[in-house]
Amino acid sequence: MYLVDDVLSRIGPVDRVLDVGGWACPFNRANSVLDRGPFETRGFYKTIGLPASQGPDLEHFTNATWVVRDICERTPWPFADKSFDFAICSHTLEDIRDPLFVCAELNRVAKRGYIETPSRLAETCRGWESPSIAGLSHHRWLVEYGQGRIEFTPKYHMIHGDSRHNLPPSLYYGITPEERVSWMFWEGSFEFEEGINLGLENQSRFLTSFVEKIAASEQYRELAHEPPPLTPEQTASLTRDLAETRLRLDAAHAELAGYQQLGPIALGLARRLRQTSTRHPRLSRVVKPMLRLARSWVR
Repeated sequence: MYLVDDVLSRIGPVDRVLDVGGWACPFNRANSVLDRGPFETRGFYKTIGLPASQGPDLEHFTNATWVVRDICERTPWPFADKSFDFAICSHTLEDIRDPLFVCAELNRVAKRGYIETPSRLAETCRGWESPSIAGLSHHRWLVEYGQGRIEFTPKYHMIHGDSRHNLPPSLYYGITPEERVSWMFWEGSFEFEEGINLGLENQSRFLTSFVEKIAASEQYRELAHEPPPLTPEQTASLTRDLAETRLRLDAAHAELAGYQQLGPIALGLARRLRQTSTRHPRLSRVVKPMLRLARSWVR
C-alpha cells in the first residue's frame, strides 16, 4: 500500500477497521481481516523478499477476527451494515473474478475507506514481470478512477502480443513508484462499473488509444518509444566487442592472481627490510612504502 501513513492519519484510535484481501501483506491496524488465505499463513510477501505486513508493528486483528472465505462468493459478508469505520482494499480488486460484488460489499459494511490498485499505466507496460507480458500475468482487470467512481475493464489477452496495445519496458522502469499505483479515498459510498468493449476492433481501439495517448505526451514521449531492433551487422559488432572485453577481463584476472601470489613473498621481504631499517634509520623511508604495497597485494 503506497499511502500507509496517510491512511493511518485518517483512522481514529477507536475506529473499527476491516482489511479486505490482506492475507499476503495484512494491514496491522485492521481489527478484522477478510480473505481466503488463513491466519496461520499470513504475510506471504515475506517469501518473495517484501514486507510481511504494513502499518503499525502491533497486529490489532487476531485469529478469532480473521475471517476465511471467498470474498467474491455471492452471499453477504458476515458483517452488519456500516459496522466498520474504515475499510482497506489494497492490490486485490485487479486480481479477483468479481470486483463489482466486492465493491458493493465495501459500500455496505464500511462508512469510508481506501482502495488501491496498479495504475493502468503500469499494467500496460511490459517489463514488470517479463519483457513479453504487460503488467502482471495474474491480473484480470485494468482499473481506472474518476471522481468517486471506479471502472474495471477486462485485461484483454491481446494486450500482450501486439506492441500497439502495450508500452515498452523502458517506460515501466522510468516511472516513479507513485505512478505505478492508483488509489481512491471514499466516504459514505462510491460508484463502480465494468467497462465493456464489444468485438475485437473495439477492444483493440480501447488499448491502442491509451498507448497512443501516453506515447504522444510530453512527460512519457521518450520512454514510450521502443528502440528499433539491432541489424545483423550491429549484432555481430556487439558480439565481437563482448568477446574482446571478455578476453581483457580474463587477462586482468590472471595478472591480479599473479600479484596475489607475490604478496606473501613481498610482505616477508619487506618485514626483513624493516628489521634492517631499525639498525639503519635512513632506510625506513624506502621500506615503509614497500611494506604498504606488499600488504595491498595480500588483500
